[in-house]
Amino acid sequence: MAKNTVCLWYDKDAEAAARFYSGLFPDSMVSAVRHAPSDFPSGKEGDVLTVEFTVMGIPCLGLNGGPAFKHNEAFSFQIATDDQEETDRYWNAIIGNGGQESACGWCRDRWGISWQITPRALTDALAAGGGEARRAFEAMMTMKKIDIAAIEAARRG
Repeated sequence: MAKNTVCLWYDKDAEAAARFYSGLFPDSMVSAVRHAPSDFPSGKEGDVLTVEFTVMGIPCLGLNGGPAFKHNEAFSFQIATDDQEETDRYWNAIIGNGGQESACGWCRDRWGISWQITPRALTDALAAGGGEARRAFEAMMTMKKIDIAAIEAARRG
């Protein structure tokens, strides 16, 4: 296990979530599934307790801790995409697997984890500053999934 790992609390589906992420994103994998050695407040002996996995190179631990805590946007994975095809692929996979759209490139997967699917064209536009950044930002504020062509058009004015 890595020295620093992101721990994500799931009700009971950490393994399903980890396998979904590892099938969707490059440099992602499930490395270990650990079962409870005895009963615990949200499960029984033998249930999956933790799942060690990696999402795009980031080490994670999924903990099946039960329904006590819910995810929110205070934590999210931000995925930088290179083009509209990659943006669409990730967005559509998350939404199409029981997720929900949100605003400005944010969506939530079926387990409640928030994702920012952020094209590099958007971050480049915002980094440009001035009128270009303002126009791109204002265009982004009207979007759910980011439309790169619309961001680039706004950037040009």
